[in-house]
Amino acid sequence: MRRRDLWFGLLLVLACSGPAVAHPAPFSYLDLRLNASGGVPEIAGSLTVHVYDAAHELGISPSDRLLAPEVARAQTAALQSLIERRLALTVDGEPASLAWGALEVLAEKQSLRLPFVARVGRPPGSVAVSARLFPYDATHQTFVNVFEASALRFQAVLDGRRTTLEYFSGSTQGRLAVIRRFTAAGIQHILIGPDHLLFLVGLLLLGGSLRRLLLVVTAFTIAHSVTLSLAVLNVFTPSPRLVEPVIALSIVYVGVDNLMIRGGRDVRVWIAFAFGLVHGFGFASVLREMDLPRQALGWSLFSFNAGVEIGQAAVVALVGSVITTVWQRDRALGRRLAFAGSLVIVAAGAYWFVQRVFFGGAL
Repeated sequence: MRRRDLWFGLLLVLACSGPAVAHPAPFSYLDLRLNASGGVPEIAGSLTVHVYDAAHELGISPSDRLLAPEVARAQTAALQSLIERRLALTVDGEPASLAWGALEVLAEKQSLRLPFVARVGRPPGSVAVSARLFPYDATHQTFVNVFEASALRFQAVLDGRRTTLEYFSGSTQGRLAVIRRFTAAGIQHILIGPDHLLFLVGLLLLGGSLRRLLLVVTAFTIAHSVTLSLAVLNVFTPSPRLVEPVIALSIVYVGVDNLMIRGGRDVRVWIAFAFGLVHGFGFASVLREMDLPRQALGWSLFSFNAGVEIGQAAVVALVGSVITTVWQRDRALGRRLAFAGSLVIVAAGAYWFVQRVFFGGAL
């Protein structure tokens, strides 16, 4: 028996097992099959909905009338129009139009099945689904099954709290889509994350050659890549209530170290590496919220880290080159810049630490 039939049977039993349930089987099924028919790339799909939900939206009573083939056929256009307003497929970032097939009545399951085909220009790399089919019912769920080469590759549930998902295929196009998506996410996260960004700027304030500064941020990347992977793979996942305050303290430490240094040995590479281990757990909390593709987990982790490194390199190229130029032209001005900047960094880190420890705030 297929897994979807097990789901269907189990939920039917639960739906009919007690009087507290408002109506039977408050769920739908969306099946997507990524294949090629006659050499033409396409997504063949079907949507199965319970007659209770369909009848409620179409104003038909009693709902069992929709199990009569002639009644169901008469309501096909109205039901398809309703679904088109509440279901959207996006293939490789482009909206896909659906060509509907003949509606089927599944009397034994008290359901209607609407087959469709979405023609695409090339084998899909990513397929995004947005669905809120029956918003009148707060408990309604849509079970999504994605097949490739006749094998079930992905399952998810959409409901009132989660209305979208994205699937990356196992093809070359899918891997490229993963790389594009998560590289961009890594770049964005480092550029809009004020705590990570301020930690980096603090490491740059004492100047040095661009090669030296790139070495500092690369040490940071290597360190956070290790802990990011450990957390995403659920090998070790410390609580954000511990990680976030320590990240704030790392910012304070960098600022204080800048203020106290007196021409000693430059250990910024080791500082970046040590605290990079902590920042990696902070990155992981963001990455876990992005619905990582399990079939391309390695590529998503690699791409996210590559994006973070690209973003950091951009910061070094812009901020680091300015700071280095100031130090080279006027060392007294460079020291004043480092002093003032470090005070700001200490103050910001201390503020975030207090906020995160005593008020539960996180950026």
